[in-house]
Amino acid sequence: MAVPKRKTSRSNTRHRRAQWKATAPDLVPVVIDGRRTLVPRNLMRHLHRQS
Repeated sequence: MAVPKRKTSRSNTRHRRAQWKATAPDLVPVVIDGRRTLVPRNLMRHLHRQS
């Protein structure tokens, strides 16, 4: 298992963490029971099977 040779400074740790960003899911409008809803694109297949 890899072990760091020295402690990473607080500045470097926070700088590295600041670069990571989650992307918002791509929302698609879907009509379910007559109501228009925004649903993530990866759930589209699941919704089509139900109706």
